[in-house]
Amino acid sequence: MRRVMMFDMDLMRRYDVRGPRYTSYPTALQFSDAFDEAAYREAATASNEEPIPRDLSIYVHLPFCEKACYYCACHRSITQRKDRADAYLTHLATEIHRQSSLFDPDRTLRQLHLGGGTPTYHSLEQLGWLMNSLGQAFQMAPAAEREFSVEIDPRSVSEDDIRGLVAIGFDRMSLGIQDFDPRVQQAVNRIQPVESVRRQVAAVREAGARGLSFDLIYGLPHQNTESFARTLDTVIELAPDRLSIYGYAHMPDRFPVQRLMNEDAMPGAAERLDLFATAVSKLTEAGYEHIGMDHFARPDDPLVRARDQGRLHRNFQGYSTHAECDLIGLGASAIGKIGDSFSQNLADIRTWQQTLEDGRLPIARGLSLSADDRIRQQVIQNIMCNGHLDTRDVARRHHIDFWSYFAATIPMLRQMADDGLLSFDSHGFQVSSAGRFLLRHVAMLFDAYNGPGRSESRFSRVI
Repeated sequence: MRRVMMFDMDLMRRYDVRGPRYTSYPTALQFSDAFDEAAYREAATASNEEPIPRDLSIYVHLPFCEKACYYCACHRSITQRKDRADAYLTHLATEIHRQSSLFDPDRTLRQLHLGGGTPTYHSLEQLGWLMNSLGQAFQMAPAAEREFSVEIDPRSVSEDDIRGLVAIGFDRMSLGIQDFDPRVQQAVNRIQPVESVRRQVAAVREAGARGLSFDLIYGLPHQNTESFARTLDTVIELAPDRLSIYGYAHMPDRFPVQRLMNEDAMPGAAERLDLFATAVSKLTEAGYEHIGMDHFARPDDPLVRARDQGRLHRNFQGYSTHAECDLIGLGASAIGKIGDSFSQNLADIRTWQQTLEDGRLPIARGLSLSADDRIRQQVIQNIMCNGHLDTRDVARRHHIDFWSYFAATIPMLRQMADDGLLSFDSHGFQVSSAGRFLLRHVAMLFDAYNGPGRSESRFSRVI
């Protein structure tokens, strides 16, 4: 069912604040070192004892890059020394074995994502070795019933590499494009000619991969609506299945590499809105469906079907069709979710390695959800994925009177209804097509940690 995308510039300006992306609730800012390895092991044991244990999802963090992209806010290590990457993989194998021993062997690995950093910093042979290690440790779902994806820096792979990635089991490729304009690429230290990307896209399709995603960023130095429109025209010509169009978050105090960009050349708030509006207009005209926030997909993509059927899920990798998996995080800084708990590994690579050498799991911090967290998690997940909240279902599942429990949200929800972001019905409320660009803003009303004294500078802008 095709949904019409409405983009109201006045509404965007009025609601353009900073807030979490809600890849989790509570967000990682609430994680504490009081959640340790012992707590993680308890969560894993409890997950095995559920009446119907969940399938498994794995995120592997591969942090190495050859060059720094100046906009980057990821945990990464810039190095030309391949021996460091070799040592990292050796320790990763130890962590894979140690983690797999915590979960019943009949639990199926249904989703896998390699992120970074630059996963394709490693050779095809090394990535094949990693896949074999995972296959020996976990029971993988049949190829037709799983989603194994890898992030690709177009500068780091050949067409043969891409064909090899498909051959070793990856069925979805995510290419970090950001922008095709040469001046913008120069400003962010990421030069990748269009023609090389074109050849890689052809290789992805020839190899038989089921899905191709592009990441774009708006708000970078020297971007304007004309140049970004040209990038979008090229993207539409290349026809990826999915698109993520992120607003650049300039936080140089937290990420010093961002100081290497010319801040005066960055688009202002009004220009950023124009850039995003240009993307919405062009993608709509090209037939893409709006999934939510800044994510788009072709009409025949599984994400669109999941959205229409109310099966969409959101996790640390963004929107997904695989709901309710237990997520195991592998590698330095990786985040996992087991049952009603979150955990994050040590971010420093050497400390992560030493902890594994000492015979322990490298859990740095995490959180066991309270009853209130679980209620709000369901509410926020429904808003972010479905754009609809059935208050009766929440009340029934958690044994609460919904509108009494969330009485503080009513005035602002009514204001949002007056502004056209949502509409009330007998079951709860439905976010409008215009409101789907501001899902984060709606969700923030139900965030118990979203109160006075919170520093908005820790989050990116909603638009």
